[in-house]
Amino acid sequence: MNGKKNVILVTGGAGFIGSHLCERLLQEGYFVICLDNFNTFYDPRLKEDNIGGIKSHSQFVLVRGDILDARTLESIFANHKIDEIVHLAALPGVRTSFSGSGSYINVNLRGTLNLLNMAKEHNVSQFIFCSSSSVYGKDSQVPFVETENNLVPISPYGVSKLSAEILCKSYHKLYDIPVTILRIFSAFGPRQRPELALHQFVRAMKKGQVISMLGDGSSSRDFTFVDDIVEGIVLALQKRFSFEIFNLGNSKTIQLKELIDLLGEKLGIEPKVKQLAGHIGDLDITYASIDKAKELLGWSPKVSFEEGLDKFLAWHKEKEEFLITLKYD
Repeated sequence: MNGKKNVILVTGGAGFIGSHLCERLLQEGYFVICLDNFNTFYDPRLKEDNIGGIKSHSQFVLVRGDILDARTLESIFANHKIDEIVHLAALPGVRTSFSGSGSYINVNLRGTLNLLNMAKEHNVSQFIFCSSSSVYGKDSQVPFVETENNLVPISPYGVSKLSAEILCKSYHKLYDIPVTILRIFSAFGPRQRPELALHQFVRAMKKGQVISMLGDGSSSRDFTFVDDIVEGIVLALQKRFSFEIFNLGNSKTIQLKELIDLLGEKLGIEPKVKQLAGHIGDLDITYASIDKAKELLGWSPKVSFEEGLDKFLAWHKEKEEFLITLKYD
């Protein structure tokens, strides 16, 4: 960085991926502005814990605010010369998006628009948008490739992320804002959101409760460890593309029933499983082609699913007394 401490705005910076990214950026010497609204999608105490180790860092500034609040964004840009934006903030969740689709479009699209306008007005040198494998659809070729041009997401969440991608591309074309879009595949690891399957399954097994398995267990996911995702984001910051889209996935899949069995084996618990009907918004498989990321980003995943699972379980055990105090409804 040639001695200059680049100032990076990380939206959603107290969340699962965001908090890991903020830590890494501080290690790399960046000055980090973390914007997070600490909403109640899940217990905000988890986010407070995520950033507990970096709150007092001399190159870290926490802003409690919302990407939908123009005045908050204007204040950030008035007080700091932002060099780059990493936009992680979003209303997450494929299944929950069916009951609150208007909110998803509002937060994930209008919030992105607000940030793009800030990038335009303040000559931000790079805008990194963290998208999702949910932009792919049932008819997408497997493995999923970034060049597919007939994407039809099957959830309001996926639609909101694809719409935000299109908005990013439009702003790149109109205002020459350098944009890199990163499609993240099933991120997992320490600090994982508590409503995600892995977290739910471990919680249920440890309590001796029944696991609700949607479908027959044959659905497959491309789980990607959080440190690998953070590495991809950092490489995108360093490479500085004009406009590119990359898949960030492990490029390996594991079936749901295999995941449950592996968890039970590692925990020494026989899983109690109840099969339920599958959800309309769930793809049968997510599977990333990462040839482009390897070639242009110089990125490839380093952490296997089983190694990452061990790291998640170690974190869960270390934080168990804290985690049981959280509200999950």
